[in-house]
Amino acid sequence: MRQHTTILVPAALASAALLLAACSSSTSGGDGGEGGRTPAPLSSSTSPATGTGGPGKPRTVAGDLKVPWAVAFLPGGDALVTERDTARLVRVSPSGQKTVVGTVPGVEAQGEGGLLGVAVSPSYSTDRLVYLYFTAASDNRVVRATYDGRLGTPDPIVTGIPKGGIHNGGRLAFGPDKMLYITTGETGDTGQAQDKGSLGGKILRVTPGGAPAPGNPFGSRVWTYGHRNVQGLAWDGKGRLYATEFGQNRFDEVNLIQKGKNYGWPEVEGIGEKKGFTDPLLTWTTDQASPSGLAYAGGSLWAAALRGERLWEVPLADGKVGRPVAHFESEYGRLRAVVQAPDKSLWFTTSNEDGRGDPAADDDRILSIQPR
Repeated sequence: MRQHTTILVPAALASAALLLAACSSSTSGGDGGEGGRTPAPLSSSTSPATGTGGPGKPRTVAGDLKVPWAVAFLPGGDALVTERDTARLVRVSPSGQKTVVGTVPGVEAQGEGGLLGVAVSPSYSTDRLVYLYFTAASDNRVVRATYDGRLGTPDPIVTGIPKGGIHNGGRLAFGPDKMLYITTGETGDTGQAQDKGSLGGKILRVTPGGAPAPGNPFGSRVWTYGHRNVQGLAWDGKGRLYATEFGQNRFDEVNLIQKGKNYGWPEVEGIGEKKGFTDPLLTWTTDQASPSGLAYAGGSLWAAALRGERLWEVPLADGKVGRPVAHFESEYGRLRAVVQAPDKSLWFTTSNEDGRGDPAADDDRILSIQPR
């Protein structure tokens, strides 16, 4: 069982803590054994990006889903939603209409594995392709299939990603460079994260056909390494890539992802200030977060927290993070995915049917807010 420590900052010390954090670099404090602390979080209804009221009460878009794991939008505004355990791909309209468009063949859902990530091709209007990440009999893999109202036969484009009962990664997202980014976990075998020859514990960058993308640092599919289990990817308005990552006992992370960097696992958890490793921009104690999906909107990163049962808003300024604010703490249970919709709203999903939550009558749900 994981051991967790909650760090509480008295209100009188909060401003001082923020000033100290702001005056130091993001690598301040601690070594590999202790970890470091970044700006102290707040629970508040105020948006740090604007200084005005928070995002308001969420609207329920749809309910009665079974462990919705990822959401990707089609050009018309409808979303494709994966269900981890059923292997169903569900189309959801902004008005809440749900249609099962297919059950993905070959999915073997067990533990944290199953039907995970989904991404829509940047050229969908001409190629009608969608991409899926799932746990199969022998591996985790990425496939692509046509979708034009009906899901076509999936074609594997990346295979051999290690699978396990835990830490399967699974997030898919196309970057501004139109390359496909894939997050993988180390499946509990920590040595995979530092092994550049393994696809486990990495962020991969591939062409739409699955080949190593031009400009990759090691001549392979690997973009960055030293990861435990990355679950969220998001780019800001300047094209900088950020990722959320599960810690083990002490610190969850938000990282600025840069080509070829080593993010430390298992040698470092949180901030270590160790030569050769890249420290996170932000850490939380694991009871506050267990961060999954990640989106960028309104000048902030938005991270969905599973164990923390809240939606984190993390203000950004020129690639640096400000003081994070927690929204909806314990109101909706475990939160898994968060993504910006074409209308600039944020959709986020509950994950209370995954065996670790306390489901409400209409769980799992997709909720929507308007960041402001």
